Amino acid sequence: MQFRQLDIYTNSEAVQVLTMLVSELGFNGFIIHDAADFEEFLENKEYNWDYVDDSLMGLKDVKTHITCYVQDNEQGAEMLSALNGMLTELKEKDTENFYGSLDVEIDCVREEDWANNWKQYYKPFTVGEKLIVKPSWEEIENSDGRKVLEIDPASSFGTGQHHTTRLVMELIEKELNEGDRLLDLGTGSGILSIAALLLGAKEVTMVDIFENSVNTAVENTEKNGFGKDRVSAYIGDISSDETLRDKIGTGYDMITANIVADVIISMSPFFTGFLKQGGKLIISGIITERLPEVYEALKENNIRIDKTNEKEGWNAILCTCGV
Repeated sequence: MQFRQLDIYTNSEAVQVLTMLVSELGFNGFIIHDAADFEEFLENKEYNWDYVDDSLMGLKDVKTHITCYVQDNEQGAEMLSALNGMLTELKEKDTENFYGSLDVEIDCVREEDWANNWKQYYKPFTVGEKLIVKPSWEEIENSDGRKVLEIDPASSFGTGQHHTTRLVMELIEKELNEGDRLLDLGTGSGILSIAALLLGAKEVTMVDIFENSVNTAVENTEKNGFGKDRVSAYIGDISSDETLRDKIGTGYDMITANIVADVIISMSPFFTGFLKQGGKLIISGIITERLPEVYEALKENNIRIDKTNEKEGWNAILCTCGV
């Protein structure tokens, strides 16, 4: 499968805002290239830098840009069209040059090259108090008693590094009970389902609109030792597919949906139908500016908002349904 690599050029101060806006279009898994990060790295007073690798020195003069990937197919073309429209609008309104040039460079990359690009950036890291996340190519000598979650992004997004994913995993750790059934909507790489299984879930059901994501998620659950006896997976859109909703069934103890605000709003009428009375809903991928719209949609559908956790403009909401 072919992918298109998109490099969007911007200014350092606009990186976070731009990634939020682009993610709202369905893009995710950003790599940020910014000379300002390199300067901060060198000026860190906690360390004495006697030697800096040549690959890091290359960041010194890099033009600030964000990199993301999209499949080279009809859906990818639609996403590119939406991106171009948004960038054009930003340029027209950006009288103070906050966003910089917003020029876009597009290259085609093979699936194996796409996956390999992650290896230089993706290292083991801890989440919450019980998990450590690592890619397959990294070895861990001592996990400090944490449960090891092995995940490879392949051609799906969801490595756990983004704030949205980590916020959900932290809430799963606190709210999931031993033996719970979890429904993971917009599963991506399957990382949230795997986290739930490692933390005591009896079984999980994974759903995504992309076939490639579902295939990758199933592969990742198998790599972590969980088979078909505890994992179900479906392709489709619950908002428009009644047959799919029937297949998924009901009686779940928890739902996770780490997507974007518009998709969560469209899903809101269906959450309570999947859950037990008083079941927990964890939604994420929401920028602070969109919170009021999401809150309103949840309340309209008899969903109680228990708390919202925020990290650098991204939000995860813990809810209780049907109370």
